[in-house]
Amino acid sequence: MAFQNPEAGAFHWLVDMLESVEVGLVVLDLDFRVQAWNGFMEHHSGITGSQIQNKVLFDVFPDIPQAWLTRKVDAVAMLNTRAFTSWEQRPYLFKFRNTRPITGTEEYMFQNLTISPLTGTNGEVDKICLLIYDVTEFASSKRALERANEQLAKLSMTDRLTGLLNRGTWENLVDADYERYRRYGQATSLVMFDIDHFKPVNDNYGHLAGDEVIRHTAQTTRNNIRQSDSAGRYGGEEFGIILPETDAENARLICERIRESIEKSTVETSAGNITYTISMGIAQLTDQPENYMQWMQKADEALYAAKESGRNKVVVGE
Repeated sequence: MAFQNPEAGAFHWLVDMLESVEVGLVVLDLDFRVQAWNGFMEHHSGITGSQIQNKVLFDVFPDIPQAWLTRKVDAVAMLNTRAFTSWEQRPYLFKFRNTRPITGTEEYMFQNLTISPLTGTNGEVDKICLLIYDVTEFASSKRALERANEQLAKLSMTDRLTGLLNRGTWENLVDADYERYRRYGQATSLVMFDIDHFKPVNDNYGHLAGDEVIRHTAQTTRNNIRQSDSAGRYGGEEFGIILPETDAENARLICERIRESIEKSTVETSAGNITYTISMGIAQLTDQPENYMQWMQKADEALYAAKESGRNKVVVGE
């Protein structure tokens, strides 16, 4: 339909655009009474413009953080400048359900928000415009990527069979604890241990059963150490534990608990029930080792002494 009055025609197109655009538009007076409410807002809220006209926004949407939005709007009105809030700072302003099929895993719509001042004929700010952008697809993709990266990072740090720290990650922590001791001098102990006579387990029961024994060893270790301790699989049937703020005697008590738990347990596998033991060596850190590798060597020597003295033992290094 053609308009004789060009200004009226321009106004019509402007209103039509604001009604159909895929962005939420809300105009508020400085008392937060709704003055404009476009089609996007009607569609996602289920509330028409005529229903919400001149109503206080917080009365209709009590979930909106009133104190936060009031601070934002007051600053925009006072400084006569725009403000922007991303979904990463606040996931949404309006708690709209997510209706997009592609991002159906997200329960609510993620939103970016722009708050703009609107001036009257006297040049003073008398209204505020809120623009609400649906960024659910972008936010969902970014969150999925972050979760995938976190999982990859975790996988790169852990041993696939046992879920313990892998050798590289665990050695880095040994190095870090060595440096921490050099700086603060707190008692710290290192444990190296392995499964006694593990080769016959693989030979007699098979490698799958051997894997079950390794997993059982890892789980028993986890069950008997503190949250501050760090256990890792060093390789094959060999493991290590870092015990921060722990002297040799207390480390021995922890190790005895692990050793006894394994000695008394039975691993049930499809190839048969397996009982086994472990040998453990402890090295409390002193000023003698010149680096973390020498500290590990001390723990390894104690482990060797445990095996030489008959296995199924805990030996504290000299």
